Amino acid sequence: MSQSIAAHPDRLLPTDPGTRRIARALLERVQDLPILSPHGHVDAAVLEQDTPFPDPAALLVSPDHYVTRLIHASGVPLGRLRASSDAAPGSRSVWREFCAAWPLFEGTASGYWLRHQFETVFGLHHELSAETADATYDAINAKLQEPGFRPRQLFKDFNIEVLATTDDPLDDLASHRAIAQDPTFHGRVLPTFRPDQYLDIAHPRWQANVERLIGAAGDGGTGYAAYLTALENRRRYFLEHGAVSADHGVRTPATLKLDAAEAARLFDRARSGQATAQDRDDFEAHMMYQMARMSVEDGLVMTIHPGSYRNHHEPTFNAYGADTGHDIPFAVNYTEAIRPVLQDFGTAKDFHLVLFTLDETVFSRELAPLAGFYPSVYLGAPWWFLDAPDAMLRFRAAVTETAGFSRSSGFIDDTRAFCSIPARHDTSRRIEAAFLARLVAEHRVSEERAHEIIVDVVDSSPRRVFKL
Repeated sequence: MSQSIAAHPDRLLPTDPGTRRIARALLERVQDLPILSPHGHVDAAVLEQDTPFPDPAALLVSPDHYVTRLIHASGVPLGRLRASSDAAPGSRSVWREFCAAWPLFEGTASGYWLRHQFETVFGLHHELSAETADATYDAINAKLQEPGFRPRQLFKDFNIEVLATTDDPLDDLASHRAIAQDPTFHGRVLPTFRPDQYLDIAHPRWQANVERLIGAAGDGGTGYAAYLTALENRRRYFLEHGAVSADHGVRTPATLKLDAAEAARLFDRARSGQATAQDRDDFEAHMMYQMARMSVEDGLVMTIHPGSYRNHHEPTFNAYGADTGHDIPFAVNYTEAIRPVLQDFGTAKDFHLVLFTLDETVFSRELAPLAGFYPSVYLGAPWWFLDAPDAMLRFRAAVTETAGFSRSSGFIDDTRAFCSIPARHDTSRRIEAAFLARLVAEHRVSEERAHEIIVDVVDSSPRRVFKL
């Protein structure tokens, strides 16, 4: 039987033999370094409680919008891919749909990650197909029943040192506290302050969220001033529980500095249900300015993830809710949008602002020049649709000539799929080795220096940027 492509030692490395030799040595330098994951969406309770993983479909298919969206595009209704809802088909049926659709994933990042998981995590060496669906389901399901195949053991086996979650500002962080106090848990699980539903006045639960926020943390005050106080207090609570960053999944990267009176008027109009679309944009942009101000004061790293048209297909949203595969990127403008923040805080001591994008046209045009001047600005790693091998190579090629290597965040896996974390970080390390090997082969960087750079990119950069 031929070697699995997921096990090939030279996967993603350059095809030229000389350049590949350089890349192999670079990869070996970082291959066994611990995983640092400063932004992701794994539930801390899964690690605290060491919850067994569900069946193969509920673990690997139904919750993964990378997977379900492409199968849906081939004509399969999403209802046939839902293994976890009351009205869902059986998990084995969902797995059969997935296996029948497996050829669709050739050449995709999802296909690459899944192959890596099947090979290295589940020990599955058979190619998926409609004919092997039941056999592969049974093989993975048997693995999931093993006592050693639990989240805590995998956390150790994956060599994860730091894993950040994404958390509601009013979360009590009990799971994080329990993990931090558990002497048997090796590694760090850090909360991340994610206030989107408290800043976006168009969110359907914004008014209720604000009432709860002010009531819980507003120090007995009312109105806009108490709202700011409550956000500051909850940020402080997160810091006390190990948080290093505040993340913002905004529609655009717009920022706006308003005086307190105008901001209070917008806030009051929103609470009374009288806000216009322009009010929504202005208030969210102003609150992004306020989040930057707070980060300067309390030290939380500020990360911005803009440019996704959420829930693009309304019938799908109505039927299945958010995060079901129909969030679509759109173009963004960073240079003007982020300027109000950078005017006041771009050179502020210890302020770290990590800028992500789904619009790769801004890599070289806007983000690299911004990171190449402002001490506060760092380049967020390729994210979501762009955390794929060729897109990651395009990112490096686009930004390095202007911003070098030192201004990037290090890899961000941004995943809910716990078992995919090693595959994603391995992919990134191979891409960094491939890119650096080309520079060495072209005599643009010495091989000795390339070995220093790849360690910095993989390990030192995330520690430095996210204050780990």
